[in-house]
Amino acid sequence: MKKFVTAAVAATVALGSVGVASAAEAQSRGDHRYEQRHDRRDDRREWRQERRDDRQQARQQQRAYARWQQAQRRYSAPRYYAPSGYQVRSWSYGQRMPAAYRTQRYVVSDYSRYGLARPPQGYHYVRSGNDVVLAAVAGGLITAVIAGLFN
Repeated sequence: MKKFVTAAVAATVALGSVGVASAAEAQSRGDHRYEQRHDRRDDRREWRQERRDDRQQARQQQRAYARWQQAQRRYSAPRYYAPSGYQVRSWSYGQRMPAAYRTQRYVVSDYSRYGLARPPQGYHYVRSGNDVVLAAVAGGLITAVIAGLFN
């Protein structure tokens, strides 16, 4: 009789564990899909955050040059003539300089002579009246203005 009761208990436990295992299996399959969905969502969030960080870092590098500065010292330079069809004007951060200003005649290539830092790659200094503007070579987007550098 003792063997019979032991066998019955063992059979009950075995059947119960099979039922629990199959329920756990079904639940884990559902959870797996849930986890995959959330993993993909987390991956997208991380990717977006990395892009945000990259853009922020690029903006900080651009801002390494103060947007507007008053020249600490004034330098003598030849008389300034505006490009044909243009007149002397004040430029500001974010504007675009016309291509007529970005010719070799107006580009300040000896920037160290005037106490200017080396421009970042893809940028150059352009003279406009008594001011110097740091502008992109390709599109002319103005990144910084140094006012009153020339007499």
